[in-house]
Amino acid sequence: MTTATIRGPAQHHGGPLRVPGDKSVSHRALLLAALADGESVITNLAPGGDVRSTANCLRQLGVRIDVDGSTARVHGVGLHGLKKPAAPLDCGNSGSSMRMLSGVLAGAGIDATLVGDESLSKRPMKRVAEPLGAMGAKVGTTEGHSPLTVSGRATSTLRWQSIPPSAQVKTAVLLAGLFTEGETRVDELFLTRDHTERLLGAFGAEVRHVYEAPLHSAMVRGPAKLRASNLEVPGDLSSAAFLLAAGAVCRGPGVSVQGVGVNPTRTGFLDALALLDIHAAVSERVDTAGEPTATLTVKPPWRMVGARLDEDLVGRAIDEVPLLAVLCALSTGESEIRGAAELRVKESDRLAATAKGLAAMGAHVRELEDGLVIGRRDQPSKLHGATIDSHGDHRIAMAFAIAALAAEGETTITGAEWVDISFPGFWSTLRELTLGAVRVSE
Repeated sequence: MTTATIRGPAQHHGGPLRVPGDKSVSHRALLLAALADGESVITNLAPGGDVRSTANCLRQLGVRIDVDGSTARVHGVGLHGLKKPAAPLDCGNSGSSMRMLSGVLAGAGIDATLVGDESLSKRPMKRVAEPLGAMGAKVGTTEGHSPLTVSGRATSTLRWQSIPPSAQVKTAVLLAGLFTEGETRVDELFLTRDHTERLLGAFGAEVRHVYEAPLHSAMVRGPAKLRASNLEVPGDLSSAAFLLAAGAVCRGPGVSVQGVGVNPTRTGFLDALALLDIHAAVSERVDTAGEPTATLTVKPPWRMVGARLDEDLVGRAIDEVPLLAVLCALSTGESEIRGAAELRVKESDRLAATAKGLAAMGAHVRELEDGLVIGRRDQPSKLHGATIDSHGDHRIAMAFAIAALAAEGETTITGAEWVDISFPGFWSTLRELTLGAVRVSE
C-alpha cells in the first residue's frame, strides 16, 4: 500500500498544466472504433487502469488495438466482426467497461461473462441488465451484481427511461440499439453526459436528441454502419478539477490547465465553483471530434461562500462531489449537496467516506441519504491534519489531498496508489505544483 503525506497550508507556483485524456470519452472512443469498419487513430487516450480494462476486453473479443504512449490504433472489425471470448472478460475496477460492454455484447449476440475486482463486484448491475433484457438479450447478474453473463441477442428496439439517470446505462442501451432494426430511445429526467451521442455522430451513426419537457431523450437508429474516425480525446475535466481546486485553496498566483474538455453536460463543477464564489476563467475554446475544449484558470479567491448544490447541478458534476464537499468545508456558511445518492454505489460509498474524512479533519458535516450538509452559517471550518483512508477510491484520495493542502499540519492518505485508476502522475504533478508539500512512500 502506498501512502501520501501532505503538509499544509501549502503554496503553489502556478504555471500552465495539462491532464490526461478524458476517461469517459476514451472508453467510448475505443468501443465505437472497435465496431467501425477500418482503422481509427485515437490520440490523448486516457492512461488509467479503467481504460486499459476496456482495451483488454476488446482484444479478447478479437479487436486488434495497438497502443503507443497515449495514441491507440484500433483496427475495427465492423458491427458483426466480434468473436466469442475464450475466457471471462475482466473489467478490473471499471464499472464503465462492464456496463457499456454489456450493451455491445447484447447487440452483437456474443455470449460472454464479465467479471471485476472485489470493489466492482459490489456495484449494481441490475440497472443495465433490465433494459438489455427488454431488448431480447439474456443478461444474468449475481444477486444484482457481477459476474454478469450475457447471452442471446438484443433484437427489439426500446424506449427506456433511465431511473436514476445514468450515462453508462444510456450508453449500453444505445450501443445495443446500433444492431437492431429501427430507433432505440433513452429518456432522462435530467441530461447526463452526452459523450456517447457526440461520438456516435462522429463515427457516422444516425443519432439525435430531443427535449420534450420534462424528458431529455437520446435516440439512435439501427442497424448502423460505423466508419473509422481519427480523433483527439480532450483533457479530463474531472482530473483538472483537483488542480484547479489546488489553485483556489493554496497561496499563489493561480493555476491554469490547458486543453480541458468543457462539454456542457460535464461542466457542473465549474458552475458549482461559481456558486462558491470561486471564479474559473474559460478561454481559447476549440472543438475536438465534437467535444469543446478550453484553457481553465482559477486564482485563490478572497473568500469562499457556502451554497446549495441541487440534483441537476450534482448530476453534471457527480465525479467531483467529494472535491466540492471539501471546498464547501473551506467556505463561510452552510452548504448543502443533494441528489448524490448514486455516490453510495461507486468504488466506495463516497458520501460516507467524504463525511468521515471531513469530520476527522475538523469540519462540521452531516450525512444525508442523498447528500451532505457541510459547515456552519457564520464561519468556515478550520481543517487540521488527520489520517485518511482512501477506501480504495481514487476520487476520495485526490479530494482529501486538496483538503490537506489547506489544512494545518500533516495529513496522511492511505491507499494513495488508487489514483492511478484515473490520473497517473497525480502525486508528482501535485508535488511539483505545491513546491514539495507532497511526499509519497510505500
